Amino acid sequence: MALNRALYAIFIGLRSEGVREWNYETNLHTPGGMSERELLAAADFACQREVWDRCINTSERTKTVIDVNQRFPMPFRNTVVERAQGIGLDPAYVYGLIRQESRFIMDARSHVGASGLMQVMPATARWTAKKIGLTGFTPDQISDRDTNITIGTAYLKLALDDFAGSMPLAAAAYNAGPGRPRNWRNGPVLDAAIWAENVPFAETRDYVKKVLANTTTYAALLTGQPQSLKSRLGTVGPRDASTPDPSRDLP
Repeated sequence: MALNRALYAIFIGLRSEGVREWNYETNLHTPGGMSERELLAAADFACQREVWDRCINTSERTKTVIDVNQRFPMPFRNTVVERAQGIGLDPAYVYGLIRQESRFIMDARSHVGASGLMQVMPATARWTAKKIGLTGFTPDQISDRDTNITIGTAYLKLALDDFAGSMPLAAAAYNAGPGRPRNWRNGPVLDAAIWAENVPFAETRDYVKKVLANTTTYAALLTGQPQSLKSRLGTVGPRDASTPDPSRDLP
């Protein structure tokens, strides 16, 4: 009953109250919190009702029994896969980023004003919409699911192209802006895992590692084949002088 009340509160726009009641019921209502079996059942309840952040966060609390599909759901699959493949992006990369950005909360809004599934800033949205020829775009449209995915994936693809296909550098650019990773890449050529550990911003360092780890898991789920995190990370070093200069207007 309490979990049902919590999700209902979220559905009617009282997210903070709903999350608080959900957390109380799963963490505190019973001494020691719910058992792992109960946590998985609660996560499944949230998944069925498409409250993805409660699904993921609750399932992540289990230690001995792990449900990968709960921890790494793929909502809006047709839209994400079609859009990503249509512009040459790996859908697993898009899912890995969305999971880190918003936990699939469509109306998520950050303290700096980023909005939607892919947490796009208004100025970035306007620039990207113009870049891809999305006519008639207005900032309020960024809260629309499909528009958010269209603009977020377009920007991610532009960032990926800007960094010659390097997923770690593009993820860093998505989080911290492209100027910083352009500077951070200067130095010796390193395995990207080592490079990521030396990113000076703690938030971006954590972000890059989580996005790429997410991506590897999503790739395994989408393809049904084992995946290598190391192969996705690659190496990071100075820009190849023979490649085109990066797009300096990329925000």
